[in-house]
Amino acid sequence: MADVNDTAADGAFNPNSVDLDSADPRDVICYMNRSSNEFDGRIGARVSAIFVLLVTSTFLTLFPVLASRIPRLRIPRYVYLFARYFGAGVIVATAFIHLLDPAYDEIGPATCVGMTGGWAEYSWPPAIAMTSVMLIFLLDFGAEWYVEQKYGFAHADVEGAITTSHPPSPTLTADTKETSTDGDNSPKANAVKNRDPSPRGRSQTQCSHQFLHSADQDDHPVLQRTASHISAGPGAAAIKLRPDAVNIESIWGEMAAEERAFRQQIVAFLILEFGVIFHSVIIGLNLGVVGEEFSTLYPVIVFHQAFEGLGIGARLSTIPFPHRYSWLPWALCIAYGLTTPIAIAIGLGLATQYDAGSFTASVVSGVLDSISAGILLYTGLVELLARDFLFNPDRSRKKGDIMYMLVCLFLGTIIMALLGKWA
Repeated sequence: MADVNDTAADGAFNPNSVDLDSADPRDVICYMNRSSNEFDGRIGARVSAIFVLLVTSTFLTLFPVLASRIPRLRIPRYVYLFARYFGAGVIVATAFIHLLDPAYDEIGPATCVGMTGGWAEYSWPPAIAMTSVMLIFLLDFGAEWYVEQKYGFAHADVEGAITTSHPPSPTLTADTKETSTDGDNSPKANAVKNRDPSPRGRSQTQCSHQFLHSADQDDHPVLQRTASHISAGPGAAAIKLRPDAVNIESIWGEMAAEERAFRQQIVAFLILEFGVIFHSVIIGLNLGVVGEEFSTLYPVIVFHQAFEGLGIGARLSTIPFPHRYSWLPWALCIAYGLTTPIAIAIGLGLATQYDAGSFTASVVSGVLDSISAGILLYTGLVELLARDFLFNPDRSRKKGDIMYMLVCLFLGTIIMALLGKWA
């Protein structure tokens, strides 16, 4: 049997002449992992995947946003809760099963890449994912720090109240004052009269730190409730009060809280969508060039992207967008819906040249999967689970609601984890 070192020196590896006692494991692994372009036509089915994924992923992403922002659709509350918490489970399962595990298969220690050069010096998938988690933490903390400095809000205010300044209250007309509480000595009216109207007197559920991150499971985002009370912006000439408005200062307090909530939550969401889009691009490219596995991957990826879109939309539905950014949630949903179809189209254009199993493709895919895994791990465990279930004072206290939310969460996790068997 020829010396494998001689063949290695010549830059070739002969699998038919290998001394297993002296062979370089890297040569064996690289040969076993080696692949070539497997594209086998079926252009019609691949083109159909572009439109099927465009419709399903876009619609499922938009659904939670529609449910929370268009009350006249009369979407049942439990349908909205299902979308929200099923989607949270999907995000967590995606991080572990659909991103971190494939990263090990692409650049892990037992792969051709992981046995080559500097890639062999360390186990890179968890290191890259950990780095991603810590960077996302810094970005999240930096966003909160910025908002604290700008608005004067701090964690110490959780037990007390927000101490920010707010615009001076416009003078209420006599008619408005009379229609508020005068002439009504009922207990409810007396409670309104005696209520501390300032931001300092607001309840913990309105002023707490978690109010800035999680919408109450029993209501739609706070912005929708406040929008009906007031319409104002920088330099606004007038403020429109509802007939039942009692004190404009409390309304200004709500508006300030919503602005803080938007500024903090939008950063976390954009990071989440950034990580999911990385993953969606890789999925789309693979679906465009894969060979005989296409028949299995096609339906699995349709469900995969639909469920993932549900998670994106559920997260997006809790963000209180100011009126000037009312277009943004729709744009973000459409951006996610377009990503995979565009990637499939690119894959079709490179179908005869792209080799998903090549060394370079494995490095790029493995690094992106590791980064995305870290992003989704932080977002899923911290932004979705911890803040919604553990640290949210507005969480529903009804046992039935809690059980329903947990069932939806675990259902999303289990179904997405099972899909990992095929994609």
